[in-house]
Amino acid sequence: MGGMRRMLLAGAVAALAGCAAMPPSSPEEAVKARAQARWDALVKGDFAAAYGFLSPGSREVVSEKDYVAGLRKGFWRTAQVEKVDCPTKDACNATVAIEYEFQGRRTKTPLGESWVREGSNWWYVQK
Repeated sequence: MGGMRRMLLAGAVAALAGCAAMPPSSPEEAVKARAQARWDALVKGDFAAAYGFLSPGSREVVSEKDYVAGLRKGFWRTAQVEKVDCPTKDACNATVAIEYEFQGRRTKTPLGESWVREGSNWWYVQK
C-alpha cells in the first residue's frame, strides 16, 4: 500500500509540475476566451455578467444599470469569436460573428471589438 501511495503522490507532483511549466496563453487566446465568455453571457441574457467584462475605464463612464438598460434581452441568437489580432502586447481586436433576429429574420454579421490589457487581465472597451 505504501508503494501505491508513493506512486500516486509522484504522479500528482509530476502533473502539477507540468502545469506550472506550461507557458501562459497568448494574448490572442486569452482575448478569444474572454470575448467568447462575454458573448455567451449576452446571448443568455446575463447582462450583469457581460458588464463585468467592460474595461475599468468603460465602467467609470457607464453604470451597470445604464449598460443593462441599453441592451435588448433575446436579441442575439448566437455569437462566435472568429479571429483575434493583437497589434500591440496590450491591445487586441476581436472579430465576432453575431447572429440576431431583426424584423422576424435571422441575420449574421461580423462585429469588431477592441480589448485592452490592464493589470493581468483583458477587458472589452465599449465605444
